[in-house]
Amino acid sequence: MTDSSDYVVVGAGLAGAATAWQLAARGHQVTILERNVPASHDASSHGSARIFRYAYPDPFYTHAVQESKGLWDILALNSGLQLITPAGAADFGSERNPRLLAAVLAGAGIEHELLSAAEASARWPQIAFDTEVLWHPDAGVIDAETAVNAMVEQAVGHGARLLTGWSLQRLDRPAAGYRLRSAAGETFDAGNVVIGAGGWLPGLLGELSLPQGFLAGLPEITVRQEQAFHFRYKEGDGGAGVVPGASWPTFIHKRADIQVYGLPGGRDAGFAGQKVAEYNGGRFLPSAAAQTGEVDPVNRSRVVDYVRRFLPGLDPDPYAETTCLFTNTPNEDFIIDRVHNLTILSPCSGHGAKFAPLTGRWAADLATGAANIPLRFRTATAAVSGR
Repeated sequence: MTDSSDYVVVGAGLAGAATAWQLAARGHQVTILERNVPASHDASSHGSARIFRYAYPDPFYTHAVQESKGLWDILALNSGLQLITPAGAADFGSERNPRLLAAVLAGAGIEHELLSAAEASARWPQIAFDTEVLWHPDAGVIDAETAVNAMVEQAVGHGARLLTGWSLQRLDRPAAGYRLRSAAGETFDAGNVVIGAGGWLPGLLGELSLPQGFLAGLPEITVRQEQAFHFRYKEGDGGAGVVPGASWPTFIHKRADIQVYGLPGGRDAGFAGQKVAEYNGGRFLPSAAAQTGEVDPVNRSRVVDYVRRFLPGLDPDPYAETTCLFTNTPNEDFIIDRVHNLTILSPCSGHGAKFAPLTGRWAADLATGAANIPLRFRTATAAVSGR
């Protein structure tokens, strides 16, 4: 017997969970179909450590972070959970342009400092800075898995249903609405569908009954199997005190030879170390279904070498490592687009976590027709309409 719902959200990662929360809170009938479980460990929204930051060279994204923070605060209040832990952020490197970032933050009224390398080194001797540094103290660390579960709980509290172990294989468009078919042969009918399948999206696009013009207008989507490494804090790592790593900020360091980010690893690292990774340092995959979970030893060597050179406050031997998924577009913009009653949702390119509640609101606005969303996310619609 085929079940049905007015709105079906495929995928219970950060984007899908946020969309379901927003839709259900508005009184819509919502069902979440999740391939595994919310914040699944083989997807993009697991774990306790994602960077929340305001520093972007594009003012659009900085203002969007400000808007998103208001929704994070509502979610924290409603759930009674701390979802963002303050840590601050340091941005530096020849390719990071701290002065430009400082100008953007100034225009948005966000507290920040522009420090010389010597001033930054005096404040954080555990980090070797090679350029001036932008510091903004209101950045922090998002507990992604806790956030996903909080948003799912909010959605269910507003009447949504969650079905786990439901792997979408194909979507058909009969005379009215949509019929979703699972890999196990189950079917589900929906009036409206939101596809928030993350790294599985490239493998699904051809099975979604999308018009050819719309499909051709979507930006290229690539998937990488990234890897992250956890390095223990050394004793006397710059005034950490009784809380290991308390003095460590999040950071983004962009050089011509490597781009690295780091943040306190939190629960994932037993609160004992810093999570460090090379941005887009992983191998390409046709889709998330092809991931192996195996860490690339060449990338491990590159990151260990980086830690030896630039992070003297860390033991350079990683004590834990993992893989994760980045779903990228060429210009790092998100995809939030709609054709008929089908919304494609991919807040990708490794920087979408901080926008999750806002992404959910944008997707809910688009799916229901309640409000316009930024046109930069609707390239397929623009291509079809000739704009």
